Amino acid sequence: MSDEAYGTEPGDPHRARTIGGVGAQLSEAEVAAFVEQSLAGADLDDKRICLVVPDRTRTCPLPLILGAVHRALAGRAKEVTVLIALGTHQAMSEEALGSHLGYPVGELEQTYPGWEVVNHESWLPETFSTLGVIGRERMGELTGGLMTDLEVTVRINRRVAEADVAIVVGPVFPHEVVGFSGGNKYFFPGVSGPELIDVSHWVGALITSAEMIGTRGVTPVRALVNEAASLIPADRLALCLVVQSGSDVLHAAAFGTPEDAWAACAAVSAETHVSYLDRSYRRVLSIMPTKYEDIWTAAKGFYKLEPIVADGGEVIIYAPHITQISVMHPQISEIGYHNRDYFLGQWDRFADRPWGDLAHSTHLRGQGTWDTEHGERNRVAVTLATGIPRADVEAVNLGYLDPAEVDVTAYEADPDTFVEPHAGEVLYRLRAGAGAAGGAGEADGREVGFEGSDG
Repeated sequence: MSDEAYGTEPGDPHRARTIGGVGAQLSEAEVAAFVEQSLAGADLDDKRICLVVPDRTRTCPLPLILGAVHRALAGRAKEVTVLIALGTHQAMSEEALGSHLGYPVGELEQTYPGWEVVNHESWLPETFSTLGVIGRERMGELTGGLMTDLEVTVRINRRVAEADVAIVVGPVFPHEVVGFSGGNKYFFPGVSGPELIDVSHWVGALITSAEMIGTRGVTPVRALVNEAASLIPADRLALCLVVQSGSDVLHAAAFGTPEDAWAACAAVSAETHVSYLDRSYRRVLSIMPTKYEDIWTAAKGFYKLEPIVADGGEVIIYAPHITQISVMHPQISEIGYHNRDYFLGQWDRFADRPWGDLAHSTHLRGQGTWDTEHGERNRVAVTLATGIPRADVEAVNLGYLDPAEVDVTAYEADPDTFVEPHAGEVLYRLRAGAGAAGGAGEADGREVGFEGSDG
């Protein structure tokens, strides 16, 4: 997969203003100074500004960052709206917003005077403004021939469309759909309409999560996201971050266009958030943090670790606090979890289902095959050790394990089990020549080829 093949420039990391790098640990004072100085040089005076920030499923020291942003914009901006990029996740409560953004409940005005904080409400039609259409021919070009028979309407949260300047503030991590998250991805799917969410996620699923995750450069999905972002009428900027998983420590930050800042941080993330092992394991225990509230979000515990599981092995998602498959996507309980070929081989049954739901299904089920003679065969087993009842787990084609029976210490002592105590953000891969785990190659700097087909 090459950037040139899709006719889309990846962004020049050298044009972004940067601080830190691989292995660095920036102090709060360094970070605050970088943010304030970066915004001081931007054309933000008397502008309506929309800050697009992640929800709590992404590790990010937002109180530190937003405090510096507020100081930099005080007396300059006409108005500031902080928009939570929920995608299709559930809304954050007032208490959760305060904890996430750094203010006591009811004290937003005292902490960030003049600012408004709003959830992206994907479930309300009035949330969106229509920006335009990506036509069939361009869709074919952007997706390398995977989507040639449809056009996509591009809609985005009206807060972004009506702003003078939209600024993304958020981290970059390996991502199952787009390669590396961050940058324009906070617009699409972060605050976008369902049309582009469904199509972009299904394009990623067609290529497969195993091929996409941790792939550097402009993947077909990144190309599609960048194209949609080019339709936003507001000026676009980004403060991209490389965060130590599970902490508030920053390794690096970059400020510039979403393309340039993202490219700078993706290069650091590729050497920070990808861990290489010398062997595969029969079993992986993914211990999920409580910030993942359902399996829809906790699925990251599977695909970030799938590459190190031996053929025929198992991933256990250990999350006793989770009691639902998906809060916002009830149809996934009807569809169940299946590999890509299961859906493609029976496309007449599934074409009218939300493609984003189908994509999520393949992400958690992983690599496998399906045909009319043998049915569905998957490379690894997926087991849920959660608060979801056995009947509900087995109904969606996953294995059940009583979380009370999980002895983490015993698993840690088992040489055939790999235990990840904070799963969801770091991608694990095998070193070159370490032995096959489903054929997935290294993420750092690799190029992935595939044959195009109509979606």
